Amino acid sequence: MEFVTYEVQDRVGIITINREKALNALNSQVLDELNEAFDGVDQGEIRCLILTGAGEKSFVAGADIGEMSNLTKAEGEAFGKKGNDLFRKIETFPIPVIAAVNGFALGGGCEISMSCDIRICSETAVFGQPEVGLGITPGFGGTQRLARLVSPGMAKQLIYTARNIKADEAYRIGLVNQVVKAEVNEAGEVTVSAKDALMAAALKMAKGIAANAPIAVRNCKKAINDGLQTDMDKAIVIEEKLFGDCFETEDQKAGMANFLEKDKEKKLKVVPFKNK
Repeated sequence: MEFVTYEVQDRVGIITINREKALNALNSQVLDELNEAFDGVDQGEIRCLILTGAGEKSFVAGADIGEMSNLTKAEGEAFGKKGNDLFRKIETFPIPVIAAVNGFALGGGCEISMSCDIRICSETAVFGQPEVGLGITPGFGGTQRLARLVSPGMAKQLIYTARNIKADEAYRIGLVNQVVKAEVNEAGEVTVSAKDALMAAALKMAKGIAANAPIAVRNCKKAINDGLQTDMDKAIVIEEKLFGDCFETEDQKAGMANFLEKDKEKKLKVVPFKNK
């Protein structure tokens, strides 16, 4: 693949959009290569994924305006479907996906980050849906996911005004889970860049997820995603079925046996108090 790289660290897969000269903008080729990368993930080996962009400046600066500028109505709709199909694949991917957002996450960049389960960003990150300034609507799920993540009113404000927001505001409104800062020494010199600190934080979280029972984690993702699409009465039935699905698995048997063994050992170490 020309614009997407994939590497594995322990049980964590890292997918990087590597079109740095174009600020990692999404054109048809990048979308196709991302689709190929997700299809190629070994779901038996990998327990968590990180999605990021190459370089310090940009996660994904948006969809490729040069490619979009001359599209017909039918071609525009087809391009929107290509992006939506991929982003929906990410959103429903059985394995959790963490977006490590370095720099610009505008338009399609904000949208692809919202299709991930968790968003961690560097202090230099900038989010926005600038499409109305270009004469179009968000086309890769922005009008739908942003409203669900931060509230309809806030989503409308950001989309209607086409205003960009910085990392601290994105955290305040609930668009991101964590903001990571560069590390500096007492002299004020940067010892760890914002991007490196971001990737370290994302890897730490991903490895923590990977250490848990994979069937349980995947069932939790499905329960949350599917439950949000329905009412509470139907949602708890979804949870019940996925809860029951965990039983009789090796993960469940080993996890509970380990807990009981540790509990037994803990009780044996307790010295009963003797009243003299």
